[in-house]
Amino acid sequence: MKNLTVAVLGSPDFCRDIGKKGTSSDITFYNLKKGQTTVTLIEPSRYPERVASLFFSVSLADEVILVVDEVNALLGETVIMLDTVGIRKGVIIPRNYLTPEQLAPVFKGTVCETYSFSGGDPATLREELLKEAEAAGQTGGDEKGIVPVDHFFPVKGIGTVILGCVERGSIRRHDTLSVIPLGKTVQIRSIQEHDDEVEVAFTGDRVGLALKGIEPSEIDRGFVLSSNTLIKTALSISSTAVLGRFWQSPLREGMVLSIGHWMQFLPCRIARVSGPDQRNPEVTLQLEKDLVYVPGDRAVLHYLEGGKLRVIGSVILS
Repeated sequence: MKNLTVAVLGSPDFCRDIGKKGTSSDITFYNLKKGQTTVTLIEPSRYPERVASLFFSVSLADEVILVVDEVNALLGETVIMLDTVGIRKGVIIPRNYLTPEQLAPVFKGTVCETYSFSGGDPATLREELLKEAEAAGQTGGDEKGIVPVDHFFPVKGIGTVILGCVERGSIRRHDTLSVIPLGKTVQIRSIQEHDDEVEVAFTGDRVGLALKGIEPSEIDRGFVLSSNTLIKTALSISSTAVLGRFWQSPLREGMVLSIGHWMQFLPCRIARVSGPDQRNPEVTLQLEKDLVYVPGDRAVLHYLEGGKLRVIGSVILS
C-alpha cells in the first residue's frame, strides 16, 4: 500500500468529515482509503493540555493541515513545534475571515512560510490527499525496519498487537525483531495496514503487528521494534542545543526538561551547560530511562513549566 501521514492541527474533530475515526487516546487517528492507497490523519486530542500530544502528532507526520481560527499563543506554539521538528510541507486553512496577508507575519521565517493556502472543503482535501499518497511511492527497500510503538493491546485469539508507523526501512511477516530498550526478541505473526493483511510494510506505512513472544504488560509506548544495527540507546546525551528564536531564557544546570523523539517523551535533567554561545550551548542531558534513536536524528526539547511557550529547541543525537 501507499500511505501518507498528515497531522491535522488547530481544530478538534476537523478530520471527521475527511476520514473514518480509528484509535483514540491523547492522539486520535482517522483513516482514508481508496483501493491500495491510504491516508492516515492524526489529531492531538489532548493539546493544549499536554504538549506531548502535539509533539507526537507532528513527529509522526509527513505533512500538516493547519486550521487557523484565530491568532493566539496556541497558534504560535504550534508553528514553533512545526518549525523545530521540520515539517516543510503543509496546507493552511484560514477561517473566521482571516486572510493569508494577516497570517503572513505569524509564519515569517518558519517552515510554515512555504505552506499553501486552502479553502478547507473536505471533499476537495480528501481527493487531494489521496492523489498525493498515490504519487508518493514506497521507500525502505532492504533496510531493516524501525517501528516505534504508539499503542498496544491484547486481541483474543491473536495475542499481543502493537500499532505504529514504520519510521524507516521495511518489515516482513515472520521477521524476528528486538524490543528496544526491553531487550526481548519477538516474531511478527502478521501485519495489517488499514485492516488488510500484507506481507511487507515500508517506510511511512501505518501498521498493526501481531507479535509472538511478548505480553502487552511488557510493552510501553515509545518502545521500538527493530533489528536495525544503527539503533542506539542512551541515558546520557551530550550535544549542541539549538534554541528556537522565540525562546529567550538561557539554559541552566539543574533544569528539568522533556526530550521528544519518535514516540518517546522522556524527562531529563541538564547536568552540564557550557560554551560562550547561549543560543547554541553545549549540553549534557541525564535521563532516567533509555532514549532509543539512530545517530543523526533530531530530538525536540520541551520545558513543561514554560507557560505559553513549552518548545525550547532541538538537539542532534550522536
